[in-house]
Amino acid sequence: MINIVLVEPEIPQNTGNIARTCAATGSKLHLVKPFGFNITDSQLKRAGLDYWNDVDIYYYDSILHFMEEHSKDKLFFSTTKASNIYTQINYPEDCYILFGKETKGLDEEILKDNNEFTIRIPMNNNIRSLNLANSVAVITYEILRQHGFSNMQLYGKLRNS
Repeated sequence: MINIVLVEPEIPQNTGNIARTCAATGSKLHLVKPFGFNITDSQLKRAGLDYWNDVDIYYYDSILHFMEEHSKDKLFFSTTKASNIYTQINYPEDCYILFGKETKGLDEEILKDNNEFTIRIPMNNNIRSLNLANSVAVITYEILRQHGFSNMQLYGKLRNS
């Protein structure tokens, strides 16, 4: 099971879009406080459409709370400061991918303490970062690809076919 962890998310639309990605991929969503929005925000709900009931969501009061609860789990840390490219990692089926807040990313102390498990998405030198929701989707689908998209609908059909 893929676990998406948003540490102190700030933009409700990103969190809503990520919830929709979690619904589409069967991933669990972990939200670490504080949030930059109210969890009942209409933009958050709108971005997630009617998929909220299809997402398992877990809440944590702080990153310390999350880290204590998941100290034995396989954690990966998405950051522009990593030396590992996200496609170079062999992800276990049950893993946690942590993403930091939109304006600052993950705390540098956490990155230093877990440097060998940091991952990045390559991009042009003059770009600071991708949108958070896009980054979550890119990495989530790489993990699914590595595991053969197990338990996913692989083929569609046209309506008039």
